[in-house]
Amino acid sequence: MTSAPPPKLSVIGTGYLGAVHAACMANFGFDVIGVDVDQRKIDQLSEGKPPFYEPELPEILTAALDSGRLTFTTDLAQAAAFADVHFICVGTPQSANSNAADVTFVNSAVSGLVPHLTRDALLVGKSTVPVGTAARLRTLARSLAPAGVNVDLAWNPEFLREGFAVADTQRPDRIVIGTDSDSADQLLRAVYAHQLADGVPYLRTDLATAELVKVAANSFLATKISFINAMAEVCERAGADVTALAHAIGYDDRIGAKFLRAGVGFGGGCLPKDIRAFMARAGELGVDDALSFLKEIDDINLRQRTRTANAAVTMLGGSVNGKTIAALGAAFKPDSDDVRDSPALDVAANLHLQGARVRVYDPKAMANAAALFPTLDFVDSAIDACADADLVLLLTEWKEFVALDPNELAARTAGKRILDARNVLDPVAWRAGGWHYRGLGRP
Repeated sequence: MTSAPPPKLSVIGTGYLGAVHAACMANFGFDVIGVDVDQRKIDQLSEGKPPFYEPELPEILTAALDSGRLTFTTDLAQAAAFADVHFICVGTPQSANSNAADVTFVNSAVSGLVPHLTRDALLVGKSTVPVGTAARLRTLARSLAPAGVNVDLAWNPEFLREGFAVADTQRPDRIVIGTDSDSADQLLRAVYAHQLADGVPYLRTDLATAELVKVAANSFLATKISFINAMAEVCERAGADVTALAHAIGYDDRIGAKFLRAGVGFGGGCLPKDIRAFMARAGELGVDDALSFLKEIDDINLRQRTRTANAAVTMLGGSVNGKTIAALGAAFKPDSDDVRDSPALDVAANLHLQGARVRVYDPKAMANAAALFPTLDFVDSAIDACADADLVLLLTEWKEFVALDPNELAARTAGKRILDARNVLDPVAWRAGGWHYRGLGRP
């Protein structure tokens, strides 16, 4: 008896999530077609050139294309004819007029694909959506399906970290599948056979629980980050050291040490908009009080940006007007070129508006940052940014910034002042080099 051939896959949406998912699944041996409405993006991916920076992605993308198992298109009809399982990986940005998630792209993916189906298919949502979206989309898909075509829908939230997306796709810390269909469950176990063989936990839930897992996880992470930043405020007033505090409480295995580094706060395309969308959805469900604490989490996070800018002003004697400031970092986190809701750029822009000349350098995010804040000065290296600077700001914890030599840098700046807004530098080494060092929440 011969085994069934592996299912063919489509990936609708080829951003940070979709492009990585498509390339990794092709390298696991599946035939995959990636779909996007952006012809320029499709052309770049087809040439093996990711339109964004993600470590390891160029190599696996090239390997997948060379194998012949991965192609890209803008044609949903082509994807419908090709694939058995369709992964929905489109964006769900914050709505223009509210905190709610904009699910326009998710709706369009389903309504654009399903009428073209010629055989039974499984839709698998990976986008982060408000709870209840999956059930609605399943009803929509079934209403749009051609006669004789059975369409099912499952939800499979993603937990990728930018900068580690390839590793997180190849071996995630868990796979969550929301479905009430045994056949969908069996099909997705086949799709993820490589990960399951590697010991990755597989959790089957209902649709609503699967949708909630991602936003609940992001809300918890945001809470830890904002908690330690709130402690940083207390530590500064009390003369305590938030890094020592975090180290001490991190030994408690009920708390854990991860996400307890005080600093300028979180940003990017996920955590800020996800917690806001979660609050908005809770309000629609009539349980807004249950998530009211997330408003304070969001406020603490945004306040860190103002606190960082204010600390810079204080270090320069109460005014930054006419001063030169080196801003090391533009991306919201290292190993990424993503500047969406970046705390680093917000701080740089704030100081620029106060009259400072702000020189920005980031190893990967320069083009994206310049497109967003063209009035800032962008230079070619950290050394160039620091030349004759009155103050150096470390805003994104790239390894090359952490490795800077305080003695070498001292000779290049006008004032040996450094504000470590990520608490990643060694204060002893920098002070020994003659620097006025300040870390957020540290004496």
